[in-house]
Amino acid sequence: MSLHRPVAVFDAGIGSYAIVAEIHKAFPKQDILYFADRASFPYGGKGREQLLAIMRRTIAFLGRYEPAAIVIASNAPSIMVLDELRRDPGPKLFGVHPPLGAALSQTRSGRVGIMGVKSLIESPMLAHFVATHATNPDQVALINASPMVELVENGSFLFDPAGTQLLVSAFMEEVRDRHPDTDVLTLSSTHLPWLASFFAAARPDRAFIDPAQDIVAALTPEQGGSGHIMGLVTESEHYGIAAFKAMLDRLGIDIPLQAVTVA
Repeated sequence: MSLHRPVAVFDAGIGSYAIVAEIHKAFPKQDILYFADRASFPYGGKGREQLLAIMRRTIAFLGRYEPAAIVIASNAPSIMVLDELRRDPGPKLFGVHPPLGAALSQTRSGRVGIMGVKSLIESPMLAHFVATHATNPDQVALINASPMVELVENGSFLFDPAGTQLLVSAFMEEVRDRHPDTDVLTLSSTHLPWLASFFAAARPDRAFIDPAQDIVAALTPEQGGSGHIMGLVTESEHYGIAAFKAMLDRLGIDIPLQAVTVA
């Protein structure tokens, strides 16, 4: 498939397709390159230097497709290494950040939570982000939701919804016990919005915020596209392209996929 100056969107798996869908809805003529880097899953289990190496290797690979922009559709590298990556030459880079301002504007209790992967939650960069975006940083709970990310990437949320609901409900009970007054939570991993209905069922008294709209608002569509979406997938021993395609099929997503290796 020929793409004209596509927006390239990538994450360590299926999570980023929700952002691809939002971009396609907002800019139906924009060509999009959707890259699911399953061989590197999970980004959230990696340290800063490892993430930086993966990001640079991936951005160089995607540069072959002459993208108009690249969206790092993952909160962990967006918070931890995006500022450094933007100093490198290449296409314009966008990231995903916790919608903390929106959460603080909606809270009634004054206490909100950021749910994300372990490396993000424990990073000094996120602590700095919170300190610069919240008047009272001690009222922002940082919640490790890495076990929830696995429920998406392994397909449990599609093929075992009952089991997924049990695990999500148990997780949210733990969150309630640790942070009883937190009433708004950000879904700060691109995998987590796929579980939004499970979170809402577990805690209908809490609000959950998806940051995808912030990405769309920052983009400028490229003229000359045809609205094509092409998918690229890397594979690992545990995460192959066949299982990935099965998840897309279950979601009703029909796009061409190609297995690739990023050296």
